[in-house]
Amino acid sequence: MKAIVFHEQGGTDKLRYEEVPVPVIGPSEVLIRVKVCAVNHLDIRARRDRPEVQPFPHILGSDISGDVAEVGMDVHNLSVGDRVVLSPCIPCEQCLDCLNGDENLCDFQELLGFQTNGGYAEYVKAPAKNAIQISADLSYVDAAAIPIAYLTAWHMLVTRAQVRPGDDVLVLSAGSGVGSAGLQIAKLCGARVFATASTDEKLKRAREMGADFTINYTQTDFSEAVHDVTDGRGVDVVFEHVGAATWEQSVASLAKKGRLVSCGVTTGNIGEIDIRKMYQKQLTLMGSALGTTSELRAIIGLAEQGKLTPIIAQVLPLQAAAEAHRIIEARENFGKVCLQPE
Repeated sequence: MKAIVFHEQGGTDKLRYEEVPVPVIGPSEVLIRVKVCAVNHLDIRARRDRPEVQPFPHILGSDISGDVAEVGMDVHNLSVGDRVVLSPCIPCEQCLDCLNGDENLCDFQELLGFQTNGGYAEYVKAPAKNAIQISADLSYVDAAAIPIAYLTAWHMLVTRAQVRPGDDVLVLSAGSGVGSAGLQIAKLCGARVFATASTDEKLKRAREMGADFTINYTQTDFSEAVHDVTDGRGVDVVFEHVGAATWEQSVASLAKKGRLVSCGVTTGNIGEIDIRKMYQKQLTLMGSALGTTSELRAIIGLAEQGKLTPIIAQVLPLQAAAEAHRIIEARENFGKVCLQPE
């Protein structure tokens, strides 16, 4: 089969379109003929320098939709030809977190395309329990855009921050995959949404998606803009995934009893905070990482009903993986960039 492989970490020049063996599945696994694989910032970090990446040579890709091509002898709930999307997290299912239903807290979990070979290929293998059947109402492209971005955004806003109707929610970088997902989910929860982006075109797209207020973060301090609109109050929830570059403004944007939920640090890991202001305003700062398979099933159901619509920036052929990485690194996309084997 054809796949995008890198033999060592580095720039996009390390991504090679090569012939590799089709994966051999075990008794409890399935082989998926990949229809679409979406690209994530995590793929870029994995390609560059993340030490957890294995095995080498490595095939990236955590967001995968396709058809079941083969089932292991112990698999009875799936058949060849089933349309599926893969849940990206492979938990150990034995630790206390897994037994408590918090599989995304498992210390021994693996991520498809990160600690295993992934979907930048014509075929990928995965545990059968990770394959979620999808109806013909959901396209392969939309299905592939859901797992990482929408699962992360859902866990942040619904499970962790518990957004309620009438809340004011600030979504950073609404043009990113997780940002566009957060915007949609916040609106679905009945929130008033403030969205930031770097260009007028991206702000226009955010308004078309339902953002009530938009802010160009390259031209203004977005915390000041938030306070201007809210008469000094601030927002109830900040959807933070940028990190060091926005941390101070994000905290400053919060109203009293506000909640900041963070899932990423694309601009750096370290952010300072005025502890006195934090306790005086009774702020809540929380982290969030991915989500559970049951949450993903709920999200897919909403997408199949048309209540959530993944935003797709571009669909490129698999061999254009390096270009897909370049687009995301240059922040040229609004929504997900996807790869499609020929």
